[in-house]
Amino acid sequence: MAVATFGAGCFWGVEDMFSKLEGVIGTSVGYQGGHTQNPTYEEVCTDTTGHAEVVRIEFEASLITFGELLNAFWNCHNPTTLNQQGADRGSQYRSVIFAETDIQKEIAEKSIANMDASGRFQAPVVTTVETSGEFYIAEEYHQKYFIKNGVNACAI
Repeated sequence: MAVATFGAGCFWGVEDMFSKLEGVIGTSVGYQGGHTQNPTYEEVCTDTTGHAEVVRIEFEASLITFGELLNAFWNCHNPTTLNQQGADRGSQYRSVIFAETDIQKEIAEKSIANMDASGRFQAPVVTTVETSGEFYIAEEYHQKYFIKNGVNACAI
């Protein structure tokens, strides 16, 4: 089993989308990339902890590759808006890939370069690639939020 962690705005819809992909074994939402120990949702929302809302994905690499997860990531948000996804604003909503390995880092950086070179987006990709650090799982009411609340999000 392998792990990938992505930040692409509000984690509820991102988690729902990834959870529906074949080869994804499990997902959890949380906070990563900041300087506060054990941050709460309320603290992260102040945009002072440095954390991003992220989805941690456990996947079976023989069924879905990190590259295929990246393709889904590019399709589920706008990677050209700095610290913003739709109406959500703040660094907690930044587009970020937390590389778990050097190989993931290399694949992610090449993928960003390919996205920019492709002309797919009208502006440069601002997604950052960061080394994976401490992942803090979000409060239980955030886990599988769309399923718990009967929200029907569209899958990629």
